[in-house]
Amino acid sequence: MALSDLNPVERNEEGIAAVLGILKQQLGERFQTGQAIRSQHAHTTTYIPTQAPDGVAFPETTAEVQEIVRACAAHRVPVIAFGVGSSLEGHTNAPGGGISVDTSRMNRILAVNPQDLDCTVEPGVTREDLNRHLRDTGLFFPIDPGANASLGGMAATRASGTNAVRYGTMRENVLSLTAVMADGETVTTGKRAKKSSAGYDLTRLLVGSEGTLGIITALTLRLQGIPQAISGGVCPFPSVEAACNAVIATIQMGIPVARIELVNALQMRAMKNYSKLDYPESPCLFVEFHGSDAGVAEQAETFGMIAEENGGGPFLWTSVAEERTKLWKARHDAYWSSLTLRPGAKGLSTDVCVPISRFAECVLETEADIAEMGLIAPIVGHAGDGNFHVLVLMDVNDPKEIALSEKFVARLNMRAIAMDGTCTGEHGIGQGKIGFLRHELGHGVDIMRTIKQALDPLDIMNPGKILPGN
Repeated sequence: MALSDLNPVERNEEGIAAVLGILKQQLGERFQTGQAIRSQHAHTTTYIPTQAPDGVAFPETTAEVQEIVRACAAHRVPVIAFGVGSSLEGHTNAPGGGISVDTSRMNRILAVNPQDLDCTVEPGVTREDLNRHLRDTGLFFPIDPGANASLGGMAATRASGTNAVRYGTMRENVLSLTAVMADGETVTTGKRAKKSSAGYDLTRLLVGSEGTLGIITALTLRLQGIPQAISGGVCPFPSVEAACNAVIATIQMGIPVARIELVNALQMRAMKNYSKLDYPESPCLFVEFHGSDAGVAEQAETFGMIAEENGGGPFLWTSVAEERTKLWKARHDAYWSSLTLRPGAKGLSTDVCVPISRFAECVLETEADIAEMGLIAPIVGHAGDGNFHVLVLMDVNDPKEIALSEKFVARLNMRAIAMDGTCTGEHGIGQGKIGFLRHELGHGVDIMRTIKQALDPLDIMNPGKILPGN
């Protein structure tokens, strides 16, 4: 079954035609219907088939988002929020057509409160934009998915990244949101206080909702102080199992590691070639520590001993910013380096997350599956969280390869769920993982559907995503 058939959405041709006319009149040149721009606002990141919207709106204010949503609600037309399009599970596709709401022009940093360690931004601000703006304040925003994603999109998909083991995910770092709901009304989910017991936690409801409940138009975010000292490095291991065991020991000993990333041997080969790294072509851990000069030195020394006890090393670390930047640039470019392993192929990028005690077992069984199926599929992982990614390289024009890749992903998802983990640690459900949500959450899916129906009775907010059709 094609992914686009998992949760079909019926087109409303008459309503779409009416909304196209209304938005063209309201927004002028900030509403586009050309084929190229519509295709760019559908899913283009991995192999999931592109399903383009019928028009793309570029609002500049919350009030304009409200006008768009009200027009769509009046004519029962889908509304799909769009950040930079870096999501991986078909989140921005329009299976029933409709309007893509591109928030890139809502890119203002509204307030920075250094004494309170928070800021308020519009959804189109990217994580790199924010950190450049914060540079002179001594603060930074720590969540760093591989792409330079928009902060609205990061909140919508509950993104995380390499720093999550120390600083958490978007769930922990969004203090409050403003969102336009399916009826065109706005809701602000909280204040700037660091904690609250006031009513239902609407912030957490919208964080991770993937645009199926509302469109985020402002976010208040938790900030962190830039550490006095940062050190990091690479440590090779004789096997993936040895590397995973070192991760488990590091976490269980309570070492406050900021980043600890697993790279298997195949991924290391790709990174050496693409990013010109001079490290062994073997499983490696990329590690970083934040704190004082004495603290990071002590943490690095302790980690080096743990690595040695697990057959790894030498652990080569540095506090030189340029060297660390090169290292983490290579890690963030892992997707692009992987594509060099099979020129012309496209990648099916997937992720799972398991309890840290099951991490080694899950990775090893996954590598065995890859070998058994004859796939080319490097692995990287946010190892400190028990979260890892596999990029399956395949010929998207070969139905047999697509079927084999989907079979592999299905086995991986079910393996993680069986280990009391999740079918996605940070990519989200979108279209690609709809079939696994009930296996993971059971009756919880019915509760989600009840919430969706209550808040979006016309099913216009990013329909066909997250919730299975049965």
